[in-house]
Amino acid sequence: MGFELTHNPQPTTRNSMTVNELFQDFSRRKILVVGDVMIDAYLNGKVSRISPEAPVPIVSFSSREERLGGAANVALNLLSLGASVAMCSVVGDDADGQTMLRLLSDQGINSTAVIQSKDRKTTLKTRVIGNHQQLLRVDQEQTNDITSQEEQQLIAAISSMLDKGYDAIIFEDYNKGVLTEKVITEVISIAKKKGVPTTVDPKFKNFLAYKEVSLFKPNLKELQDGLNRIIDASDRQDFEQAVNELQSQLHAEKVFVTMSELGVFIQDQSSNHYIPAHLRSISDVSGAGDTVISVATLALVAGCTAQQIAEVANLAGGLVCEYPGVVAIKKEQLEKELQKIW
Repeated sequence: MGFELTHNPQPTTRNSMTVNELFQDFSRRKILVVGDVMIDAYLNGKVSRISPEAPVPIVSFSSREERLGGAANVALNLLSLGASVAMCSVVGDDADGQTMLRLLSDQGINSTAVIQSKDRKTTLKTRVIGNHQQLLRVDQEQTNDITSQEEQQLIAAISSMLDKGYDAIIFEDYNKGVLTEKVITEVISIAKKKGVPTTVDPKFKNFLAYKEVSLFKPNLKELQDGLNRIIDASDRQDFEQAVNELQSQLHAEKVFVTMSELGVFIQDQSSNHYIPAHLRSISDVSGAGDTVISVATLALVAGCTAQQIAEVANLAGGLVCEYPGVVAIKKEQLEKELQKIW
């Protein structure tokens, strides 16, 4: 996995911000997260026998746990770094929707721009855990695009939030129907008029709708799928040709590609940088992309150079991979590790 501690031997021109000043800047920022939110539920128990009805384990239930997932995990990462966060999404007007609002409130995440719809189901992913092992996952979700009325409600809510002084918008796309082409294009347009940076963690659907954003962050597979071509990332000429092809369609200010064991790459109008991977003890890569886009966005609005953005975000993604499950970045750990390479 490429979200790992790295050292780039190439000389770089850095701004004068220290690591301490960078993290102080993080704590002053207000970020809007727009995208597909979900609840990750865990049914925990013990397995001691097999069912007589079918060859499946019987789980003796002991506890249920509910966590914020999807785009809301991006919000958790931002919070962990000291930023203030508002979530913008559409969920169901159902019991799970109420649970979502409660979980957001419990974390101190502003949910003013979370629209509840009677025509929509809140995404719930339930994992059955027996003897500390996942045995089964049950997904309850609705992935069709939100309605035109819901689009208008969401766009209006986001526009209203931007008037309250937010520093950036993160589009966190899980292809669950919230980020329609209309929502994407209109919110980008509103943000540009208000001078608010936009960053994107994309998925395949609407991949090329994110035109003229401040930072576009696909992983290598998403880049291949979005451009409908095979990319040999070990061949820099082929890889950079693909990035330039993307740029010719998106006109993003920065393209930031995570490339697994090959590290990460960032390109803006004047330069590009490869940040090679340095092996870490990888436990679980789940949620690393959420961490990367969160940290990259905060570094962007703090005024970091393109190479600094890639370095600090890549480091953060690697650190969360050392822990099992989906976890938010630990601010103190990131700050300590960044001191070694900044």
